[in-house]
Amino acid sequence: MWREPWPSSNRMPFTKKRKLQLSPEQCSDFYADQYGKFFFPSLTAFMSSGPIIALTLARNNAIAHWKSIIGPVNSTKARETHPECLRAKYGTSDLKNALHGSESFHAAEREIKFMFPNSVIEPFPSREGIEEYLSRYVNPTLLHGLTELCKHKPHNPCVWLADWLMKNSPNKPKICDGVTVEEAE
Repeated sequence: MWREPWPSSNRMPFTKKRKLQLSPEQCSDFYADQYGKFFFPSLTAFMSSGPIIALTLARNNAIAHWKSIIGPVNSTKARETHPECLRAKYGTSDLKNALHGSESFHAAEREIKFMFPNSVIEPFPSREGIEEYLSRYVNPTLLHGLTELCKHKPHNPCVWLADWLMKNSPNKPKICDGVTVEEAE
């Protein structure tokens, strides 16, 4: 979560962005794992004092990458040890450290569902799964399309191939004389 305006110089590939203001009760629920700690009342009061911007980041090792960008939790320590990190630049105290980062994948799932209740979190496919999908579905279609492209030799090959792919998408059922024909796998 970002408590201040997002700096334009730090663009990130976020998949979701939402500006909202949490109530003290919502902050208590979000930071339930901190309940009972001496700073809990101040944390919930501060986090509910104004709007926040909730973001999701999608990339390989997203949690570790985000943590390296935001820096240590303690803004004072961050200024000493990681002066270029976001908390060093924008944090004003331990409590007001400017950003939140999930501690683990499990925490990120919970926090994303909290901030974006209608989200569906799907697992990232494995390298083997991606390779199988490409070899089974994408490569044969592209090979067929590129072969047809070579046969036709159109004036604008990119537009021709795009049109061919739209007409020959393996994800669309074929319609013949008003009857949908499902192809067997």
